[in-house]
Amino acid sequence: MWPLYAAGFTTAFGAHGIAANLGGLSDDAVTSLLVLGGLLALYDGAEVLLKPVFGALADRIGARPVLLGGLVAFAAASALYVLADSPGWLWAARLGQGAAASAFSPSASALVARLNPAAKHGRAFGSYGFYKSIGYTLGPLLGGVLVWAGGLRLLFAVLAVLGAAVAVWAAVAVPVVPPLPKARQTVLDLARRLVDPVFLAPTAALAAATAALSVGVGFLPVSGRAAGLGTVATGAAVSVLAACAAVVQPRAGRALDEGRLTTRSGLLAGLLVTAAGLACAMLPGLTGVLCAAALIGAGTGLITPLGFAALASSTPPERLGQTMGSAELGRELGDAGGPLLVAAVATATTLTYGYAALAVLLAAGPLVVLVRRPGKR
Repeated sequence: MWPLYAAGFTTAFGAHGIAANLGGLSDDAVTSLLVLGGLLALYDGAEVLLKPVFGALADRIGARPVLLGGLVAFAAASALYVLADSPGWLWAARLGQGAAASAFSPSASALVARLNPAAKHGRAFGSYGFYKSIGYTLGPLLGGVLVWAGGLRLLFAVLAVLGAAVAVWAAVAVPVVPPLPKARQTVLDLARRLVDPVFLAPTAALAAATAALSVGVGFLPVSGRAAGLGTVATGAAVSVLAACAAVVQPRAGRALDEGRLTTRSGLLAGLLVTAAGLACAMLPGLTGVLCAAALIGAGTGLITPLGFAALASSTPPERLGQTMGSAELGRELGDAGGPLLVAAVATATTLTYGYAALAVLLAAGPLVVLVRRPGKR
């Protein structure tokens, strides 16, 4: 399992480590905010388009080859900019990293499910999410140190070495998991499975959690600055968010495996806690920012392992790659949609109402479920 955890760390560290430091490049590389936005969107855009494709490929030829190929491609794409060091090749390297992560990220999730019995899926996905959260937390910090010490080329060099090392580790330690025979699937069969509530509910919860996490990372520093807080305080708030998510995920997975928590109750509670965190973000000052960071981190940390465990338990083993790729697509849409919603509402009104809009959206589903249950009984 450890190479799979390392693969999760690699994609998170690579995504946030570079994204957090692109804005500090010289004018010949990032000439405008539009160019910066394009470079940031390349990684996520590649993931949105390619994760379902590589997930289906993992089901066809096996998740291990796709995992290894993605890690090798990630190392190669990172080394490309180290060798070329020009603005044009930066675009190519960033696109290559996103495409490679689209291959090894859903493959790692599928292998986490295949290599663990159903009774341990919660703990396994909790640990996997923990190390991804560590990557998200350390990416901006260590990435900034590396860029300060040797420029962006040094950061890309470290990512190339990291990708290659994890690929070798996975080749040695991860066992061969052959693809399982499966019945022929039509496009209509796939559509039915993707709109089935068994798939749609946990995927929607994962998308909502990712939306709130992205909003917290992007907009809480804005609220902090508006309240007169310095960069150290706002950076600490974002670190609190990531740390809470990292701490909660293994515990939530363990509680699920031990029967102390159900998927349904855990997802509902996670959405309500996350919505409460967004509501706290509406409060002025340091208290509101810190409470929001802690609750958003805890809520998303509760949702993530339970959502993936629910998907793994309800999916035929021969379709795990396709399911994980499609679920990752849902998360990427939430990652983009949450900040867009908050930004659109904030532009028309204020940031406070932007937080409120997303909080209402996240709380609406759980509240409807809780209100309807007594009537059904």
